[in-house]
Amino acid sequence: MKLSIEDAQNLVVEVMQNYGYNKEYAQIIGNHIIDCELRGLAYGGMARIVSITERLDRTGAPERLVETVHETPVSAKLNGHDNLGYVVALKATEMAIEKASKLGISLVGANDTWYTGMLSYFSEIAAARGMVTIIASNATPWVAPHGAVDGRFGTNPVCFGFPSEGDPVIWDIGTSSIMHAEVMLARRLGQKIGDGLAFDATGNPTQDPEAALEGAFTPWGGHKGAGLGMIVQMLGILAGSPVEPPDLANFGFLIVAMKPDLLMPEPEYRRKVSAYADYVRSARPVSGGEAVRMPFERSARVRRRRLEENKIEVNDLVYKRLNNIIN
Repeated sequence: MKLSIEDAQNLVVEVMQNYGYNKEYAQIIGNHIIDCELRGLAYGGMARIVSITERLDRTGAPERLVETVHETPVSAKLNGHDNLGYVVALKATEMAIEKASKLGISLVGANDTWYTGMLSYFSEIAAARGMVTIIASNATPWVAPHGAVDGRFGTNPVCFGFPSEGDPVIWDIGTSSIMHAEVMLARRLGQKIGDGLAFDATGNPTQDPEAALEGAFTPWGGHKGAGLGMIVQMLGILAGSPVEPPDLANFGFLIVAMKPDLLMPEPEYRRKVSAYADYVRSARPVSGGEAVRMPFERSARVRRRRLEENKIEVNDLVYKRLNNIIN
C-alpha cells in the first residue's frame, strides 16, 4: 500500500488520538514515525504503531501528561507518566536545548516511558541549534551479556550528534544485534530472523522471532557491544528507571547537550566538523566497495529522495490493522 506522506501522517495521528492521546502528543508521535519511514527504517515506522496499540490494549492509555518533577538551572528530571518515549524524549530534548542555550551545557533525564524511537531524531533537532549531544535510552532486559543466554540489558541505543555546515554528523546505534521492533515485525509477517541473533527460553540459538521474544537477543559487537549496552542501562538508571525495567514500561532516557562555544566559536567548530567529514570521505574504499560516508549521511539522503517522491510504502497487513482501528 502506497500512501502520501500527509495521508500516512494523518493515519498515525488519528490512530493515536483514538487511543486517548491528545492532538499535540499524537502529532509528535506521528512526526517521529513518519521520519522513520522517510529514512528507510520501516520496522520503526508504521509497523511500530501496531505494536504500540497492542501494548495500549493491555495497559490502557496514560492518564497524565509529561511532568517536570525536579529542576535546576542546568538540569531537569521528567516523569513520563507512561507516555510514549517519542513524546517524553522530545520534551526532555527541548528542555535540554533551552537550558544549554543559556548556560552552555545541560543534563536532562526522564523515566516512566517506553519505545523511545530513533535517538538521532532528537540529536538532529539539537544539532540544528548548533549543539553537540550525547543521548542514551535503556529498556526491558531483552539482551544477553556476551557469553550468556539470559537478558540483562535492553536493546539500549546510544547516540552522539554534532553540528556541521551541512547535514549533522550523528552516530546512533542499538547495542543489540537486532532491534526489538525488527523481531516484532518478523513475527507479525511470519518471517525468520537471522542466524546468531537470539536464543530461545532454553538458551538454544533460534531464528524463530516468537522464541526469541521469550528468550534473549545477542549483543552487537560481542563483549564490546555488551559493555556499551550495560553502560546505557546504568545511564537509564541515572535517569530514573529501575534496575530491571518491566516489559515495555519505565524505560529511562538521558540527554546531555553542549554548546561548542564553551570551548571555541560555534562557526569554527561547524567548519572543522565539515572538514573532518570531507577528510573521512576521501579515504579510499576497499576494492569494489562504495564510497566512504559519514554517520547519518545515508538517512539524510534517503529522506530527501522520499520527500520528493511524496510516497510511503506500508505493508498491506500493517495498513489493514491500522485502518481497522479508525473505521
